[in-house]
Amino acid sequence: MKIFHHLKEVHDGFGPSIVSVGNFDGVHLAHQAVLKKVVERARQTGCKAVVVTFDPHPMRILRPDSDLKLITPGETRTRLLAETGLDAVVLLPFTRDLSVMSAHHFVEQILAAKLGAREIHEGFNFHFGHKAKGDVHLLHELAPRFGFEVKVYPEMRIRGTTVSSSEVRRLIQAGDVSRVRHLLGRVFSIRSSPGRGRGYGHKYTVPTINLSRYDELVPQNGVYITRSRIGDECFDSVTNVGVRPTFGPDSFAIESHLLNFHPIELTADTPVELSFLERIRPEMKFPTVEALREQISRDVHKSRRLFHLLKLHCGD
Repeated sequence: MKIFHHLKEVHDGFGPSIVSVGNFDGVHLAHQAVLKKVVERARQTGCKAVVVTFDPHPMRILRPDSDLKLITPGETRTRLLAETGLDAVVLLPFTRDLSVMSAHHFVEQILAAKLGAREIHEGFNFHFGHKAKGDVHLLHELAPRFGFEVKVYPEMRIRGTTVSSSEVRRLIQAGDVSRVRHLLGRVFSIRSSPGRGRGYGHKYTVPTINLSRYDELVPQNGVYITRSRIGDECFDSVTNVGVRPTFGPDSFAIESHLLNFHPIELTADTPVELSFLERIRPEMKFPTVEALREQISRDVHKSRRLFHLLKLHCGD
C-alpha cells in the first residue's frame, strides 16, 4: 500500500479511484465493511482503492481542550488500513488551513481533481469540510457535476450496539474490553516499548514488564487478562492498569505479570504489544504486600483457566 503524506506527493493523473474519506480511528467493523466494498469495486472497475484520512485527528486541532485519546494511533491505524487491501492512503496534515476549506472545494480540489474519484463510499453520518457543513446529501448534489457516484452505508449494529469509534472508545474507557472485541473484530491492543519499573514485580510478586509512557487510549484502571508480545516472543499475562495504590502514591503505570516466564533480553527499543482479553477486577489497595501477592495468585489462576477453556494460544 502506498502512503502519501501530502497532496503534493500524489502525481498528476493518479486516478481514477474509488475513495472513502474519514478518520478511521479504531478501523472497526463498520469501517472494514466500507473498505471491503471500496477494494472490491476498485478491482471490478480497474480503479485504485484509496482512503483519505488526517493527521493529527481533526479534534486535536479544532478542540485542543478535548484531550482526545486515540484507539489506533499513527502506525497502528496505517497497518490496519493496509490489511484491508487498499492501494493507497492519503494522509493529509490537518492544519488550520485545511480546517477552513469548504466542503465544496474539498470535493473539487482533492477528490475530483487530484484523485479522480469515480465512486465515493461513506457512512450515513459522514460530515466534512469547514464547520462540518458537508455531508452525504452534498456529495449526491455534486456527483453529476464531477462525474462520481456516491455509496452510502447505513448504521451497523452488533448485539444491539452501534459500531462506531465513539462507542468503542466509551467501552474501552469503561473497561469492557470483551465487548470491544465484538465491535473491532479483533482484540483491543496497544503498542509501546519497555518502561522502567520500580522492581516490585521481581521483588514481591512474579516477573513483570512495565510499558513505557503511553499517551493514547487505555482501558479503565483495573486488572485484565492479557497477552503480551515482547519482540518475537508471546506470553499469557495478567496486567494492572493504574497507580498501584498498595505501594503508596505513584504515577500511572501499565504493568504486566508474565505467565510461564523465562528470561528474555530487552532493550529500550524492544516492541511490546499488549492485548486486552477480559477485565478481572478493579484496581484496589491491599493492607499488606502479602495480601497483594495472594490476590495476584488468584488473578493468575483465573487467567490460566480462561486461556485453557478458550484454548487461546499466542498467535490466535
